[in-house]
Amino acid sequence: MSDPTANTAQTAPADPPPRKKRSALQVLRELRQPKVAVMLALGFSSGLPFLLTANTFGYWLRDEGTSLKAIGFISWVGFAYAFKVYWSPLVDRLDVPILGKLGRRRGWMMFCQILVAIGLLGMALVGVTPGLVVIGALALLVAFASATQDIAIDAWRIEAADDSEEVGLMTSAAQLGYRIALLVTDAAIIAAAERVGWQLSYVAMAVLMGVGLVATFFAFEPQRADAVLHAKPPLWSRKGLIDALLGPFIDFFRKHKTTGLIILLMVALYRLPDFIMGPMYNPYYHDLGISKDTVALVRGSFGLVATFVGLAAAGLCAIRIGMLPTLVVGLILEGIGTCAFALLALHVDSVTFAVVMSLDSFAQSFAGVALVTYMSSLTSLGYTATQYAMLSSTYAILGKLLKGFSGVAVDTLTPSYGLLGAYATAFLATGLTAIPPLLLILVLWKIQGRHGTTANG
Repeated sequence: MSDPTANTAQTAPADPPPRKKRSALQVLRELRQPKVAVMLALGFSSGLPFLLTANTFGYWLRDEGTSLKAIGFISWVGFAYAFKVYWSPLVDRLDVPILGKLGRRRGWMMFCQILVAIGLLGMALVGVTPGLVVIGALALLVAFASATQDIAIDAWRIEAADDSEEVGLMTSAAQLGYRIALLVTDAAIIAAAERVGWQLSYVAMAVLMGVGLVATFFAFEPQRADAVLHAKPPLWSRKGLIDALLGPFIDFFRKHKTTGLIILLMVALYRLPDFIMGPMYNPYYHDLGISKDTVALVRGSFGLVATFVGLAAAGLCAIRIGMLPTLVVGLILEGIGTCAFALLALHVDSVTFAVVMSLDSFAQSFAGVALVTYMSSLTSLGYTATQYAMLSSTYAILGKLLKGFSGVAVDTLTPSYGLLGAYATAFLATGLTAIPPLLLILVLWKIQGRHGTTANG
């Protein structure tokens, strides 16, 4: 899905001739490739730290009596994911000392996985009792290392693929691993916390980062990308520094022209229905009186099945109906899934909770695959890490900013609607944020066609 630009075409190998579409049986056979298994494990490593500094961390804080405002504001440690574009050129162009012997992508992945494990162990050892400053700083370390790991893993995912269809296969494997990690850190850890406490549960999560370390050891360094990167001028030369800092953005807008601005705005708004109320999900369950065991059971059963179905459905839709129609379906599902949480304020039982949770799991996994596959298709070989970081930062930054005010929103609405009514109103309003990006996708559809290709790209 990478399309080398005029600048990279002189050094990159020529694209192979178009390949015939794989049959379903061929796709299943390719799932047995070692790099697909590695991608699955790296996806798990990428997803594991995310909720441990976000929603699940909020559940821990709420259990300790922390205010909703404080939970909302401390979620801003997630800005590390939104700002990663600013240090992504370093990941693209520099090797990590010592671990760089493994290769540029593998060295960065292993370095960050070690930092994440150290940060999680620190959070477990410090706990909440001394206050929020120290544990908040450790959560920031975890988020920063995790965001940097994502830069390297996303670049490896795109560069390790042989062609655009294989990018889709690798993306599906990455998303599957990522979603399994979210279930572990959003279901299994809650059940564990009920029995052994939050601190020991976080120690277990630090140990699970070993999955990523093993996967990184067995991964290979993408030679195709190395050939392009080594042909570039040295980073510390004038031309090399300009190319590292500005080249990815010049290349992006050279390919997409003014349509690039519409793409970036759409990407920035696409995940708002998922992001804005993110810190409030687990406090909401807490305040509804839903037990940790119930939350863990539903997420690990109905939620797991819905996630797998959503991943498969998104991949199938992208092939059958095109990329932009798939984005439309994902966005509609996101909006409906978020609004559905308002139902729990009116009536909550195990069946209703299971239905709402399943719908949300399906919607998030479907929309996640759709957006990641689309963003991957917009990158160019030689600028993979920085361009993908630019796109993923774009979709994260507004949502990360707004979700910090989610606790303030619920507290502000509470005097008028009551606590549960305030939650419900906030979820409904958040679901409506799907409308602006939906309109932008329709504009892109008219310009680019259903597959989201730029004529002059």
